[in-house]
Amino acid sequence: MHIVICIKQVPDSAQIRVHPVTNTIMRQGVPTIINPYDLFALEEALRLRDAHGGEVTVLTMGPPMAEDALRKALTYGADRAVLLTDRCFAGSDTLATSFALSRAIVRIGETFGAPDIVFAGKQTIDGDTAQVGPGIAKRLGLLQFTYVAKIDSIDVDAREITVKRRSEGGTQMLKSRLPCLITMLEGTNEIRRGSLEDAIRAARSQIVKWSAAEAGIEDLNKCGLRGSPTVVKRVFAPTTRAEKATQIDMTDKTQHDLADELIAAIFTRQPALEHELAFDGGQ
Repeated sequence: MHIVICIKQVPDSAQIRVHPVTNTIMRQGVPTIINPYDLFALEEALRLRDAHGGEVTVLTMGPPMAEDALRKALTYGADRAVLLTDRCFAGSDTLATSFALSRAIVRIGETFGAPDIVFAGKQTIDGDTAQVGPGIAKRLGLLQFTYVAKIDSIDVDAREITVKRRSEGGTQMLKSRLPCLITMLEGTNEIRRGSLEDAIRAARSQIVKWSAAEAGIEDLNKCGLRGSPTVVKRVFAPTTRAEKATQIDMTDKTQHDLADELIAAIFTRQPALEHELAFDGGQ
């Protein structure tokens, strides 16, 4: 089984700042990490490989420094890493990114074998759109499962997979055929600690680096700024709230007492809510 996992190198959101004059994100000096949501997808891919055999190929698009994220993924146990890097990709929004990554996945299939499953994180912490995974699935004509909480079972021989997907109304159990694309929810597993052997292998591994031409991308008008209809009007840091959080004294109080006190405090601030709930309850 061949699994491709798309990851992204993002600035550490805990240390990101916004320039006070230009209102742009200040990336200089900010450490980069693998998008945390992608780690849940990576761990799920590694678990499937460990259980059913095969290979895990990690793919990212970005500047040369994105190689660091790929080597980190290799330390967790991924078998191969591919970096899609070219100046023409600069300024890509989710539409252009999904186009470039989908072309790279086709190239990966031609070079290393067609993927049975493509994984992606639910979303990234910098863009927060959750659009790239579904965009890749649409461009490749893959069945897609988004917001997956658990892979319940997989039958490689029968080419079938069953997943549990979280929805607004609860949990859905879905069964379909392979190949497919899956975006994993956060908190669905815990990323493993890489072994010493994997760390040594990651340091010595040759990262596969493809330009747009090497990835088989011919229409550059769909890449980078030229292929990105999204316009960012303004970036700003949220205003710090002047109102401080209210603390409830828990001394000598039961859980019911605390719940009653909390509800009373909420209704005091939002009296209309109490009326609406009472009205709904009367129906």
